[in-house]
Amino acid sequence: QVQLVESGGGLVQPGGSLRLSCAASGMSISITAVGWYRLAPGKQRELVAHITSGGNTNYAQSVKGRFTISTDVKNTVYLAMNSLKPEDTAVYYCYAPLGNGYWGQGTQVTVSS
Repeated sequence: QVQLVESGGGLVQPGGSLRLSCAASGMSISITAVGWYRLAPGKQRELVAHITSGGNTNYAQSVKGRFTISTDVKNTVYLAMNSLKPEDTAVYYCYAPLGNGYWGQGTQVTVSS
């Protein structure tokens, strides 16, 4: 059974940092791309960052230079977020396009003073 579990969200002040984790089980992230999406109240879901099975990365313009997506041998995908802004506040989800696609449950990130 494929499962994605996000963690690492929380409340942080503007300018702060967080690192989100997406732990995968029942599948290997080495054979699939993985994306981090976010959903903020009143806004459409946005693809924030994407990494291919070959390690190529892409970022939304709004986070380029501040966020970094990466993977490790623990079958986990990370999203390092620096210089956070209030507009980064959202629920962050990871997604793997295997079969019909798999979503995690999401982790809340709140950027506020």
